[in-house]
Amino acid sequence: MAALPPTATIGVVGAGTMGAGIAQVAAAAGHPVLLFDIRTEALPAGLERIRGGLERLIDRGKLTRKALTTLMERIRPIEQLAELAPAALIIEAIVEELPSKRRLFEQLEGICSEQAILASNTSALSITALAATLRCPERVVGMHFFNPAPILKLVEVVSGLATADGVAETVQATAASWGKQSVRARSTPGFIVNRIARPYYAEALRLLETGGADVATIDAALREAGGFRMGPFELMDLIGQDINFAVSRTLFEAYFQDPRYRPSLIQQELLDGGRLGRKSGHGFYDYQPGAERPAPHAAPPGPRPTRIVVRGELGPAEPLAAALAEVASAVQRTTGAGLIALPETTLALTDGRSATQRAAEEGVPELVLFDLALDFAQTARVVIAAADQAGPTALAAAAGVFQALGKTVSVIDDSPGLIVLRTVCMLANTAAETVGQGVCTAAACDAAMRGGVNYPRGPLTWAETIGLARVVTALDHLSECYGADRYRPAPLLRRKCYGGNRFHD
Repeated sequence: MAALPPTATIGVVGAGTMGAGIAQVAAAAGHPVLLFDIRTEALPAGLERIRGGLERLIDRGKLTRKALTTLMERIRPIEQLAELAPAALIIEAIVEELPSKRRLFEQLEGICSEQAILASNTSALSITALAATLRCPERVVGMHFFNPAPILKLVEVVSGLATADGVAETVQATAASWGKQSVRARSTPGFIVNRIARPYYAEALRLLETGGADVATIDAALREAGGFRMGPFELMDLIGQDINFAVSRTLFEAYFQDPRYRPSLIQQELLDGGRLGRKSGHGFYDYQPGAERPAPHAAPPGPRPTRIVVRGELGPAEPLAAALAEVASAVQRTTGAGLIALPETTLALTDGRSATQRAAEEGVPELVLFDLALDFAQTARVVIAAADQAGPTALAAAAGVFQALGKTVSVIDDSPGLIVLRTVCMLANTAAETVGQGVCTAAACDAAMRGGVNYPRGPLTWAETIGLARVVTALDHLSECYGADRYRPAPLLRRKCYGGNRFHD
């Protein structure tokens, strides 16, 4: 299906942050835009928000004054919902409540032509449920933009049970003509991004709850070693603890209390105390004037390594083998199980077991585990943890190895899967389950997570880079350690692993 032509009128209901941003996107693509909000004071505020964003583009030399004037002239505020009658596509961005959105669509159905497409910017509500009370539910579709809409490229195009294929195709083509990267999804709770992103917060909260590491160290590990733009705690503070918690709770209930989505008691405690993040001045971090941000853990200097034996292939950590040859006077390669042996300790990439369990099972008492990194050659930080059986020199020797490579070392408590590996494995697992349930394709999944939340890699591409067998093994170990169903490998992930197949050709 072809995109709507630039001459087609676009209606936007809701002049808040998202509605104003969507109106700006449509106007920038050349469409006449009708902007409505039931709160009359919201319309001038929304227009001012758009103008302010465009003024900043002028200041940076990315927009001319003439272009700003032209764009603003395309957006016409209206005072009556009935004035949306000429619109070919109406996108609602009102309060995230099913009854309110349903009432709006029922009103619009009586106003607009039968050919008009009704789209919802909902981030999680069922498109099927939104359309259920309409005479023509086939013209209702999800068109989920990400905040800020003028900047972030991703749009999730979501089909409910009744959505006509042609409607979804037209919306997808229209989003592409607006310069957006659109991905198709079936209507399920959370769609793609909000569903797959839950482990990024949930695993960090689980580590905090169990005393594995502190907030600042977890954030630093996922930023500096994992390559994420923001750590989970600072991101929850930015989003708002109330909003983030509400999404988790909604998904938990929508998936019939699947433990993968169980909300956190720690986050509930923040809400009870009114600590909502940046907007309240305090969340996991203190944003009051003069407040000092806590520093992530950094190990004291350890001894520089002299003799190292690299036993077997190191898998994702293989770049360390070449780097070690430049900092140690003697490095030997032998066959073996993928370990780095020093006189004082043995280092191994985490496989989802605790260091204490692995040391006992493999008979390596002086064991120190290190965490996954996006790029071991470039990472600025490495996280390590020692087995309970290890002596006092093991951690210092392990820290010295990575410090000799120019990396900051954070020591945490002996936690299964450490920080980055368990997070990446759970993101990949949730992505695999989403694909396996027919919500979207693997390509759409990875594109959505990169385009919608700026992940350094798509979760399924990342899993293939690590090795699907390694991911399944880590999940099995986490499930065994915690006795928790939340870590069960997705059937499709296990199937791909057993079959020697990939998600991407």
